[in-house]
Amino acid sequence: MTTPPNTPQTQGRNPATRLTVAQALVRFLARQYTERDGRRHRLIHACWGVFGHGNVAGIGQALVEAGQGPGAELPFLQGRNEQAMVHAAVGFARQRDRLSAQAVTTSIGPGATNLVTGAALATVNRLPVLLLPGDTFATRPADPVLQQLEHPGAGDVSVNDALRPVSRWFDRVTRPEALIPAALEAMRVLADPAETGAVTLALPQDVQAEAFDWPEAFLAPRVWRVPRPAPDAAALAAAAEAVRAARRPLIVAGGGVHHSEAEESLRALAEATGIPVACTQAGKGALRHDHPCEVGGIGHTGTAVADDLAREADLVIGVGTRFTDFTTASGTLFADPGVRFVSLSIAARDAHKMGALPLLCDARAGLDALAEALAGHRVAPAYAARYRAGKESWERVTTAAFVPGDPGARPTQTQVIGALDAVVGDDDVVINAAGSMPGDLHKLWRARSRRQYHLEYGYSCMGYEIPAAIGVRLAAPDRTVWALVGDGTYLMMPTELVTAVQEGININLVLVQNHGYASIGGLSRETGAEGFGTAYRFRAPDGSYTGDPLPVDLAANAASLGLSVHRAGTWADLRAALEAARAEERPSCVYVETDPAPTAPPAHAWWDVPVAETATRPEARTARAAYERAAAGRRRHL
Repeated sequence: MTTPPNTPQTQGRNPATRLTVAQALVRFLARQYTERDGRRHRLIHACWGVFGHGNVAGIGQALVEAGQGPGAELPFLQGRNEQAMVHAAVGFARQRDRLSAQAVTTSIGPGATNLVTGAALATVNRLPVLLLPGDTFATRPADPVLQQLEHPGAGDVSVNDALRPVSRWFDRVTRPEALIPAALEAMRVLADPAETGAVTLALPQDVQAEAFDWPEAFLAPRVWRVPRPAPDAAALAAAAEAVRAARRPLIVAGGGVHHSEAEESLRALAEATGIPVACTQAGKGALRHDHPCEVGGIGHTGTAVADDLAREADLVIGVGTRFTDFTTASGTLFADPGVRFVSLSIAARDAHKMGALPLLCDARAGLDALAEALAGHRVAPAYAARYRAGKESWERVTTAAFVPGDPGARPTQTQVIGALDAVVGDDDVVINAAGSMPGDLHKLWRARSRRQYHLEYGYSCMGYEIPAAIGVRLAAPDRTVWALVGDGTYLMMPTELVTAVQEGININLVLVQNHGYASIGGLSRETGAEGFGTAYRFRAPDGSYTGDPLPVDLAANAASLGLSVHRAGTWADLRAALEAARAEERPSCVYVETDPAPTAPPAHAWWDVPVAETATRPEARTARAAYERAAAGRRRHL
């Protein structure tokens, strides 16, 4: 993975520089690079931080010494919430195709534990972020210290150990010289496309401030090469043979297509063979929405045409996908008795899922090799004609969902998406994460460029969108960025709007008010829980949350945080508000209250959410019967 710089890599007689551990780490991070296809990228672009006693005199002082402003050795970004800072770093890394990342520093105690959700999100989505939480004293001059967790069974456990299961790699630097192997291993994992995710270096506050003579070789510039491994020749031949034998092949494009910058290779393979391409949430935009071979989202939130093709496919070619339950409809979607799988992935664990023939390789290298091996092969004209007719039919469904009958009426959620679809440019980025909107977007959004569609659906984390929009805008300052959030998500984490205003990071917030957790409310009713505890309303006399909607004004809240706010009462108002927001030169918010009537197409595939096996209430008994009918279609692909 590494190309050593033109300096010796052993301490030996190398000259040394005396720095604190924190100063050495900052200097080291500022001199790390990735390189792929001959293009070099700074690996650690900047450091987010909230300071407390556990990092202010260590990492904080080192960042001051590194300089401030445009010429800083390691630029600093001031955050408001530790989880949100990780989300911002994740958005940045995804937009940069995982070739650049950001660091996040926190104090000990709650600052460190606030990182856990963001770390889990990064690791689940295979996106690099470096976490630098402060830790309690390594030397233990006083025990306990402020915010120290006293574990009853282990003296060396701190709250940072909560980060171990959600990090791809974790180390605690308890001596200055231990930073050298720890930092090098951290960079290796961050730069490795198969292993990347959250990486944690826990830094005891006394060790951060301790001085050491650092070898110049450790502080010298270092390049981490990101390779494009080719598939094994025998596996490639077997995969090509399977494709040639298939009558109804289907490609499932996942996020690995984007991370590898393999969109053109996928397009070339699809055009040469005529094989249709469906996409996961992470893979949407792998082909432009209007490409003849693109059939839309797949799985529980997929299009009718893609899911019909999946049910009848005799060969499924996964490219950079983890085959999650949403993609497979909890094991019910790929229904052909003889269906086989080929899985092209950089990660061995993913390549072997679904009993697939694994092609362990880089997505672009694998697609190029497969296209060469399939030279001259095309699917039958009747098959191509069939899926293209299905694609045209779905386009009519999309148009009907997007366009209101009365432009003067309050818009539904899908009509909000339709209004945005009419306003965005090809290079705009649309960000969303949790709730019912991801399903509507996966079914209906017309992705026009490779990074326009930015859905975090590996961890489906409420509160992701606003900080991620900041990260994306930092990674791509020339692109207009939209964060789509409901009122539930907004109330979880609006804090980084202050950061956007402070830093002049021009993001556009679309704030949809539907008075509660609409997505889970719908799922609750489907599974016999009757929407319990999912509405934002006053309590009724019977104690339930079925009274009047709460009189909150989220638009006023956004304005109080410094945003320019555009209120929209109708679909026509909404179009005008979105256009005005897009023209703004500062962070803005479009606020719209939606009609709760569902106008999105229903799900065309199942999702397994177990229903109570015994119940006295009729809603649950009815839901259980439906669950058992659907669950009967599950199968394991071995």
